[in-house]
Amino acid sequence: MAKVNLNRVKAGDLELKEKVVAINRVVKTTKGGRAFSFSALVVVGNENGVVGHGLGKAKEVQEAITKGIEDAKKNLIKVPIMHGTVPHDQWAKVGAAKVLIKPAAHGTGVIAGGSMRAVLESVGITDVLAKSLGSANPHNVVKATFAALALLREPITIAKQRKLNLKKVFNG
Repeated sequence: MAKVNLNRVKAGDLELKEKVVAINRVVKTTKGGRAFSFSALVVVGNENGVVGHGLGKAKEVQEAITKGIEDAKKNLIKVPIMHGTVPHDQWAKVGAAKVLIKPAAHGTGVIAGGSMRAVLESVGITDVLAKSLGSANPHNVVKATFAALALLREPITIAKQRKLNLKKVFNG
């Protein structure tokens, strides 16, 4: 298994933008009737390489979103971005959700589905080809996307690990 890049970041003074990925209404039937609550899956990012995701649960939608944002700020990671795209292909799996992320040429845009698009736009990637395979469950797709982004490595790090110069990494 590849070493996971856990470049954790503190929320501190970052200006983060939040996106609500999914809101789920949960109904619990009790003796006294039905009890409604909501869960919100939220992604936050500064559109410059830092992104996080969180889950909030509450009796009201707005409160669930607020809790999700607070949770997302606790789970921030730093993602390497090169020229608006990812440095290399990456595949990841969480549960039944599998995601594939590939670099794309400038001007391609973000070619990705719902949950993945929110994460990739929040991190600041402007050109990428991405495919969600398997389960379409937003929670697992977001987690799989985060797993793939955490596995990304910059060429300079690869050059240092392999004791090569940077041109050798790019040109083979």
